Amino acid sequence: MSWFDSHCHLKGFWEKGILGEILDRAAGQGVDRMTVIGTSPDDWKINRAICAENPSALCFSAGLHPSYVGPGWEEQLRGLAEIWLKSPKPVAVGEIGLDYFRLPKDQSEAEQIKRIQRRAFRDQLAFAKDLDLPVVVHSRSAFAECLELIDESGVDWTKVVFHCFAEGPSEIRQLMDRGGWASFTGTLTFKKNHLLREAALLQGVEKLMLETDSPYLSPEPVRGRTNEPAHLRHIGDFASELFDLSAECLAEQTFERTREFYSV
Repeated sequence: MSWFDSHCHLKGFWEKGILGEILDRAAGQGVDRMTVIGTSPDDWKINRAICAENPSALCFSAGLHPSYVGPGWEEQLRGLAEIWLKSPKPVAVGEIGLDYFRLPKDQSEAEQIKRIQRRAFRDQLAFAKDLDLPVVVHSRSAFAECLELIDESGVDWTKVVFHCFAEGPSEIRQLMDRGGWASFTGTLTFKKNHLLREAALLQGVEKLMLETDSPYLSPEPVRGRTNEPAHLRHIGDFASELFDLSAECLAEQTFERTREFYSV
């Protein structure tokens, strides 16, 4: 039985010199494949090096996370294209999007941040469209606007996944109507997230992707600890009960869907 962690961050483990332990524990739990997600120039080249050393287990994406969009972001995006010039190449653009969760109280400052995030998102969507690449979307307190900008971009919606989906049935219907995907983290296991579980069931197992988003959002029963890809097994076991499928069947389904999405 093999699981595919569709979205994780490994730079911190690499910096601490414990990445080998992390990958060994993942393999011990049947988590055989992982997509290492890029957020800024600080991790793009590191992620490629990590993947080059572990080609059978890891692939990676590259993108400028909205929280890292600031002074000099345009120059950073010029560097993004260079990441696709060497092998191994990223399998997706991301994570990119909009994050309006913690904006300054000053309205003019908040609007300036929103404008810059929107510009960076548009530019990266255009880049993804030109190369016909999958897109990993970060959306926090900005779901409707993310939909609008993706609609405007002309990106193929079947190549778009909203990672760490945190909305409800109404929002996932809007994704489904467009052909997009939603990926679920350990928050699916949190006791009060009834609407999130309803959304997952509505999308169905046919398009289900699972992720740890490690080192964040540890699932039950390891909530509160540093998350890691090995913990995907907890999410998978919970989801198999939710969908009334064996863990083996769910692992096979989600592994294949994730592999198809990233074309790996």
